[in-house]
Amino acid sequence: MSAQAPTQMAYRNVKVGPVTVFYREAGNPQHPTLLLLHGFPTSSHMFRDLIPLVADRYHVVAPDLPGFGFSTAPDRKAFCYSFDNLAKVIENFTDAVGLSRYAIYVFDYGAPVGFRLAMSRPERVTAIVSQNGNAYEEGLSDGWSPIQLYWQKPTPANREALRSFLTLDATKWQYTHGVPDESKVAPESYTLDSALLSRPGNDEIQLDLFLDYASNVALYPKFHAYFAAYRPPLLAVWGKNDPFFLPPGAEAFKRHNPNAEVQFFDTGHFALETHVS
Repeated sequence: MSAQAPTQMAYRNVKVGPVTVFYREAGNPQHPTLLLLHGFPTSSHMFRDLIPLVADRYHVVAPDLPGFGFSTAPDRKAFCYSFDNLAKVIENFTDAVGLSRYAIYVFDYGAPVGFRLAMSRPERVTAIVSQNGNAYEEGLSDGWSPIQLYWQKPTPANREALRSFLTLDATKWQYTHGVPDESKVAPESYTLDSALLSRPGNDEIQLDLFLDYASNVALYPKFHAYFAAYRPPLLAVWGKNDPFFLPPGAEAFKRHNPNAEVQFFDTGHFALETHVS
């Protein structure tokens, strides 16, 4: 019996308005499409182990958000780094690469981007997997307190206080906190993220997005209304030791979508690093 051929991954770029979006693509385009949306502080690289596991059954597309990974980062004077704009770029990206129907796998920042996409085009979204992708206030931990203070008082001092989230140590901590065996976390994950965060000007982009994250919390009621009205097949899969998004945020999906399934794993924020299979 011959061994199964390895999945062929393609690494592509497409121009979407002022952004050149880098994306990973694998699988047969005739199969159902799975759109993977990453979060902070990472990129489509976080899906490197998941994609080969599902590409035999799905057409998988994983873009990098503007300012992340290998997508370009337009100057802040020319492009407003808000979650509304990130979602608009991804919506236009789906048009540019010809995606008309797709399930979404959302993580962290990818959740408010993906949920905006679903509200804008509900007929196109076939299902949702939310992996530590929050949509409920009870899911926000005390780890958000410094950022919430910045929302309430957007002073230079409160902005400056958030720079500690952008260091290599902070990025590594996000990957390893709550993980029973840190040897399972590949060092290239947080090292690559930190290197890309360190590009000139990227710190200010990330601080802009910290401030605008308040817009996502303000949209929670509209996200809930979408879940209740359309009830897409939804799986909330959570690293239960996540220091930012708590398990009650996963359970809460069932409030507005009673058919939602919830699963927990004994790991942290980046559950795919330890529990991809």
